[in-house]
Amino acid sequence: MVLHRPHLTCAGIAFALYLHHLVSAIEVPLDSNIQSELPQPPTITKQSVKDYIVDPRDNIFIECEAKGNPVPTFSWTRNGKFFNVAKDPKVSMRRRSGTLVIDFHSGGRPEDYEGEYQCFARNDYGTALSSKIHLQVSKSPLWPKEKVDVIEVDEGAPLSLQCNPPPGLPSPVIFWMSSSMEPIHQDKRVSQGQNGDLYFSNVMLQDAQTDYSCNARFHFTHTIQQKNPYTLKVKTKKPHNETSLRNHTDMYSARGVTETTPSFMYPYGTSSSQMVLRGVDLLLECIASGVPAPDIMWYKKGGELPAGKTKLENFNKALRISNVSEEDSGEYFCLASNKMGSIRHTISVRVKAAPYWLDEPQNLILAPGEDGRLVCRANGNPKPAIQWLVNGEPIEASPPNPSREVAGDTIVFRDTQIGSSAVYQCNASNEHGYLLANAFVSVLDVPPRILAPRNQLIKVIQYNRTRLDCPFFGSPIPTLRWFKNGQGNTLDGGNYKAHENGSLEMNMARKEDQGIYTCVATNILGKAEAQVRLEVKDPTRIVRGPEDQVVKRGSMPRLHCRVKHDPTLKLTVTWLKDDAPLYIGNRMKKEDDGLTIYGVAEKDQGDYTCVASTELDKDSAKAYLTVLAVPANRLRDLPKERPDRPRDLELTDLAERSVRLTWIPGDDNNSPITDYIVQFEEDRFQPGTWHNHSRYPGSVNSAVLSLSPYVNYQFRVIAVNDVGSSLPSVPSERYQTNGARPEINPTGVQGAGTQKNNMEITWTPLNATQAYGPNLRYIVRWRRRDPRGSWYNETVKTPRHVVWNTPIYVPYEIKVQAENDFGRAPEPDTVIGYSGEDYPKAAPTDVRIRVLNSTAIALTWTRVHLDTIQGQLKEYRAYFWRDSSLLKNLWVSKKRQYVSFPGDRNRGIVSRLFPYSNYKLEMVVTNGRGDGPRSEIKEFPTPEGVPSSPRYLRIRQPNLESINLEWDHPEHPNGVLTGYNLRYQAFNGSKTGRTLVENFSPNQTRFTLQRTDPISRYRFFLRARTQVGDGETIVEESPALLNEATPTPAYTKNHVDIATQGWFIGLMCAIALLVLILLIVCFIKRSRGGKYPVRDNKDEHLNPEDKNVEDGSFDYSDEDNKPLPNSQTSLDGTIKQQESDDSLVDYGEGGEGQFNEDGSFIGQYTVKKDKEETEGNESSEATSPVNAIYSLA
Repeated sequence: MVLHRPHLTCAGIAFALYLHHLVSAIEVPLDSNIQSELPQPPTITKQSVKDYIVDPRDNIFIECEAKGNPVPTFSWTRNGKFFNVAKDPKVSMRRRSGTLVIDFHSGGRPEDYEGEYQCFARNDYGTALSSKIHLQVSKSPLWPKEKVDVIEVDEGAPLSLQCNPPPGLPSPVIFWMSSSMEPIHQDKRVSQGQNGDLYFSNVMLQDAQTDYSCNARFHFTHTIQQKNPYTLKVKTKKPHNETSLRNHTDMYSARGVTETTPSFMYPYGTSSSQMVLRGVDLLLECIASGVPAPDIMWYKKGGELPAGKTKLENFNKALRISNVSEEDSGEYFCLASNKMGSIRHTISVRVKAAPYWLDEPQNLILAPGEDGRLVCRANGNPKPAIQWLVNGEPIEASPPNPSREVAGDTIVFRDTQIGSSAVYQCNASNEHGYLLANAFVSVLDVPPRILAPRNQLIKVIQYNRTRLDCPFFGSPIPTLRWFKNGQGNTLDGGNYKAHENGSLEMNMARKEDQGIYTCVATNILGKAEAQVRLEVKDPTRIVRGPEDQVVKRGSMPRLHCRVKHDPTLKLTVTWLKDDAPLYIGNRMKKEDDGLTIYGVAEKDQGDYTCVASTELDKDSAKAYLTVLAVPANRLRDLPKERPDRPRDLELTDLAERSVRLTWIPGDDNNSPITDYIVQFEEDRFQPGTWHNHSRYPGSVNSAVLSLSPYVNYQFRVIAVNDVGSSLPSVPSERYQTNGARPEINPTGVQGAGTQKNNMEITWTPLNATQAYGPNLRYIVRWRRRDPRGSWYNETVKTPRHVVWNTPIYVPYEIKVQAENDFGRAPEPDTVIGYSGEDYPKAAPTDVRIRVLNSTAIALTWTRVHLDTIQGQLKEYRAYFWRDSSLLKNLWVSKKRQYVSFPGDRNRGIVSRLFPYSNYKLEMVVTNGRGDGPRSEIKEFPTPEGVPSSPRYLRIRQPNLESINLEWDHPEHPNGVLTGYNLRYQAFNGSKTGRTLVENFSPNQTRFTLQRTDPISRYRFFLRARTQVGDGETIVEESPALLNEATPTPAYTKNHVDIATQGWFIGLMCAIALLVLILLIVCFIKRSRGGKYPVRDNKDEHLNPEDKNVEDGSFDYSDEDNKPLPNSQTSLDGTIKQQESDDSLVDYGEGGEGQFNEDGSFIGQYTVKKDKEETEGNESSEATSPVNAIYSLA
């Protein structure tokens, strides 16, 4: 599978650079309904592992699953040749699957089916391949019979017991036990090596108390095979004596064993090498002998052991490095040491690598005429070779395809057409392995489809950011536009931002943004649309939250939580105590606007948080409740005040960078002090300004403060308790620290040009506590970004320096170093800046236009050379303007517009054009300075589109029998109008009639409808049409008839009751007071007249029987409207007044009686006339007190 690598030429390099600018492929959504409808080449979804070991006792299953449309068919090769499944009765293939099943229930040898298998999945659009699967049958061979003699060894000598297990597949697990199945105890003296042998650093007499048997456990059969046991005979110089061993400090010298320096039992010699593949675990092992048993330590030459990847095993005798990478290669050495000496062994590690992916080829879906590419990049050690196949055959042997070009690890497709679908395989291989990847190329033409559910409802809190989603799919990739409430303007810009994935984002949702939004996806094959309803809700706000309180034990505090929220959302109010849910027990009452605690106790003290939440948002407010536990007779004497200020500040332990500040606390005013805030002021940079220095618990009154050099410090302290903060203390005496050179350099260093021949270097200056000394200045150094260039420098005091006479837009290395009279700061880091930009010198060339639809075009151009940009490339711009309409005598605006294409691109789309128009277009390239020269002007027409809605639709009802309609042509015909379509229906309340349709010629703009129902109203839908189709609709309703009942607005809770308003109550009180004053004045005037003698003023004597004649006076009181003598009764039963009427009803209530200034009557009892009689009365009438009241009212 290894091919010769092609040599890259200069043309190949340029071609590779071009690949970065190809159009990205179409992504097919995961929707199963869409995938089931689209044609798709096969894709392998499941396969067995490359090295496949099976249990000989079970049936064999070699997996191969694939998907595609149509459903793929499967075939297999074995050892590179076609494998005929139908000829072997033991082999079958699962239905609608490629998985092979080899059944041994009726007999057969699994070993006969070992080999290399590969699966092929085919349908009408290509062939996909699985990896080559190497099938092997597990083996568990028996241990060869051998005679094991007794092993004699001197006490203290090293020993290794060999295991040599039979070779199994896979390799067995090795462990040592005695013949009585007791595990062998292992430690740093006795341990098992990775090869399965058992190593003794030195043999002790007690090692002969058991025998040693090597055991092998095989994976698939789960069987354990035991080797014949080893028996040890240890020869010793002294008999074994437990008492002497316990009483002796050195076990070896007590036994007469000579102590020896370490030597390696494995590996041998002083050095060895080991090769490992990238991505696997590396295991290094060192086993040493010696008396006493040596300790093992591991090192890497020239550096540290790989961090986070190393693990010591087997009593430090093995070093495991997981997931090895190329950086882990090098020389490692193990050091074995005991008290007699040490020895080391060096292991040279080389890391090789089987191929691994850098860029695995991905499936490519293109529209007809589009470009694309497949990239297959892999790495390894040695470098892998890349081979391309198409539908399982080498690409060199496949039929020629003019739209396909192979360039090493990349295949480029240009102007693909229907029928070019295929499955491509990339094989990357070297001596350590191979990789095989399938990637299909599918050419689709699909009309637009909206993938979102229909009629979505989105709720959002007012002034919050929100997003309306409208996922879509189509090939070519559709253009998506958003509309609101059926309006014709596309939503993009301002508060709206339309994203390429179909989402419409609103930076701030307002009430006026509520409504129905429509997303329309369009490509050359059609369009699709969906609607989303947006509701904007009022935010949830706590208008009155809980406040910090200090209460006495046993009282009843109330924590407020008044919430304002949107009434259409369900509100939930919860309480937290110390950030945990609050249990509302019998002593607490949760109300709509607060929480009341009855009989508050010390355990109730803490933070209380009110959380008001709806399904969309939440708000919270927190307060701290302090419970004072004091005797009841002292509660009323406790003030709730802030602490007194600290006093007597003292500075001690004066040092270069620190000082101890001590203070005496003030009175806590019955609320313990919780914190002290230490502030400082310096008199050089910001005199009189206090800064927070540090904060300390309320239990301390002394602290060591860290200081900066060359600062004239002054300190003060503020005490804090639960009520609030104290006044600042009186400042301490000043303390001047000695100067020093700066320890840090300025930050934020950057260089940028403000003109084409300069570069402005700026930075963030050091503050007062960073200057460290007098005469702070900055050493600015710069040079062209060239190691051979020379540095220029300038010393300044302001955080800015301008370098003049610079070339246009070249990189500079910049350093800014702080310096004072004590010295310089450390060497600063180097920052890259750029000199000023100039306008680009070249224009894009070879501008080509392809019309996509009536409102959009696709642009391609040849990019300008980088040397001509003279700055940082910002974007390419396409300036375009509507030159004329293809309709005669239609005025158009020639306002220039532009579309930006950020980055180094060579294609883009211009949308939102007017259909049926002539356009002109030119392109420029833009850098940070501005636009470059303009390209050649290109002209292009846009095809017809659908018209906009008619300008207006006017409805008149001259009578109950007919309705007159009049309309105007669309503002934007977007083509040649072919007519109008009118749909209308009658409705009465919620009932609607059937829809009727009328079609009119393009010149007709009036229509009279003869009503069949004089009661119902009508709803009209009018739209114009062109050859492309119907345009936007205008909707109007006929006016309501005059005799239709107008609903009376219902009284709601939002209406204001004027009788409860403060201003109205005040006005009424003022009027009442004024009336009362007038009444008092009038009655005072009236009281001057007293009782008037009537006898002298009347021509006729009173009746002697009158009760009011006793004292010769007349009391003006109403006597039940009793008629006076000589009065006449009218025909209707009322009393007709003649000469006089002494009832005060006429004077006091009737408004006709008139008083003089002295209280006497004017006109001597003027007779009250009827309306006809009084009309000719020329005498003036004074206003009575009652009339005054009514006149004011």
